[in-house]
Amino acid sequence: MQAIKNYVEANKDRLLNELFELLRFPSVSADPKYKEHVLKTADYVAQKLRDAGADNVEVCQTAGYPIVYGEKIIDPSLPTVLTYGHYDVQPPDPLELWKTPPFEPTVRDGKIYARGACDDKGQFYMHVKAFELMMQTNTLPCNIKFMIEGEEEVGSDNLGIFVKQNKDRLKADVVLISDTSMISMENPSLETGLRGLTYLEVEVVGPNRDLHSGVYGGAVANPATILAKMIASLHDENNHITIPGFYDKVIDLTPAERKALNEAPYDETEYKADLDVKELWGEKGYTTFERTGTRPTLEVNGIWSGYIGEGAKTVLPSKANAKISMRLVPNQHSDEIFQLFADHFTKIAPPYVKVKVTPHHGGEPVVTPTDSVAFRAAEKAIETSFGKKPIPTRGGGSIPIVALFEEVLGIKTVLMGFGLDSDALHSPNEKYDIFNYYKGIETIPLFHKYFAELNSQ
Repeated sequence: MQAIKNYVEANKDRLLNELFELLRFPSVSADPKYKEHVLKTADYVAQKLRDAGADNVEVCQTAGYPIVYGEKIIDPSLPTVLTYGHYDVQPPDPLELWKTPPFEPTVRDGKIYARGACDDKGQFYMHVKAFELMMQTNTLPCNIKFMIEGEEEVGSDNLGIFVKQNKDRLKADVVLISDTSMISMENPSLETGLRGLTYLEVEVVGPNRDLHSGVYGGAVANPATILAKMIASLHDENNHITIPGFYDKVIDLTPAERKALNEAPYDETEYKADLDVKELWGEKGYTTFERTGTRPTLEVNGIWSGYIGEGAKTVLPSKANAKISMRLVPNQHSDEIFQLFADHFTKIAPPYVKVKVTPHHGGEPVVTPTDSVAFRAAEKAIETSFGKKPIPTRGGGSIPIVALFEEVLGIKTVLMGFGLDSDALHSPNEKYDIFNYYKGIETIPLFHKYFAELNSQ
């Protein structure tokens, strides 16, 4: 452990500066105007893998953005870890809410502020540097493969194709991912599951053109008003989702599971203060941990209609749109939930509007085993590094590809993230603690060490 710490300490400035270089690439996969930047990011990641000592590094082309692959096979008889991450990031909008430019990493109070700092550049790059550390100190105890993609933030559609076409190339014993969070650095945790996702867009259309709100108001239905009413009807007075059949396959936690989940440290006053809200909101009968990790949700991610420019324009809009995501729990399937939503939303539309529901992307929920060799290796690595055994938790986010790894490659995943829920992922002023970045680089080699040792027993 001391040798690991010494390496990080001796190279800490370089390790940080390289991450800053990576963060300066505006690799937004959702917006075509960033295409050249996304492609340059892939090339940068590939070069850094080569520099760290990886073999067979390739920028693999897909129908979308490329996947960066690299490997180090020291002995085919040893276990193999497949490290997954993504180099694409969320759009930085709204730009005016950033205190400093989103693609110019800035350090304030020991934290790196930049889009992608935590999700997922800061976290996947820890693995590249941990691999470099093991190569430089001649301590790599097992084989390692890297698969870093550029489309996670838009659904990973092409990665699924790549995985199916490269099953032999990607053969491994476990997938290791750092794209999740811990409760805190004082209370380290390991996520044992992720929710799935159904993401879609709805459009409500009224008249065939925007209308003068004085001439036509009161005679023609306003699509913005109708959409608002339809969306509001999707939750009842207990914040329960009203789509028929939505909960049919949801399995409630046992009393013992609920008790164990809620034993994790939680300060509601601090939680509300961090978000600057007076009260929390959610499905009645469940705690915050249960709502964010084990219960399905429906959220409006964006809504727009009519005139939103400067000044006034008295218009009755022709149409209104919204983007909606639903987080899913085990046994729910993204395609089934999409169809349930589409059928219901179409059915509740009044006759004076037309409705269109368009799917974007989805992913399936997963639960990872806590009795596997890989989980025990991660648990032991964190306990060694932090001096405290990690708490098992359920993650509220989604990594669509995890379920596919299990289905196609037949291997489980370990979710060993070093971010924090307060890191403002997907929001302005995203951040990542420098301490967490270095701590990840120190902890990851320990996972490989214990994984190799436990497999040899």
